[in-house]
Amino acid sequence: MQVLDDPDRAFASSVFVKLETLPKATFNRQRAERKFYNTFFDGISKWAEVDDALVQAAFDVACKVGLSAMDALHVAAAHQVGANELVTAGKPTKPLLRVTLMPVVTIQPARSSI
Repeated sequence: MQVLDDPDRAFASSVFVKLETLPKATFNRQRAERKFYNTFFDGISKWAEVDDALVQAAFDVACKVGLSAMDALHVAAAHQVGANELVTAGKPTKPLLRVTLMPVVTIQPARSSI
């Protein structure tokens, strides 16, 4: 919530983030979760446009750093809208954290070696 509540942040997103979040919450009748996501999406200041260039950029970054298709689309969308960073809930060990187009930060805690 610290990231979401930061008054100095503006959020950009894409239809891909909606696709990853809303259908499961809808199917499972998770009203509070759906409301949370819809509130977030209502506050988006810039939406990525899905076009051939975005898909090609996703393909290129996927090949370069070994990303899954959806993660590559997220990176390409973030780059397209000029995001300063990409925030993910992915684990720190995921290939997404190898991206160099922009800083990628995770909200997941670093794994302890203890």
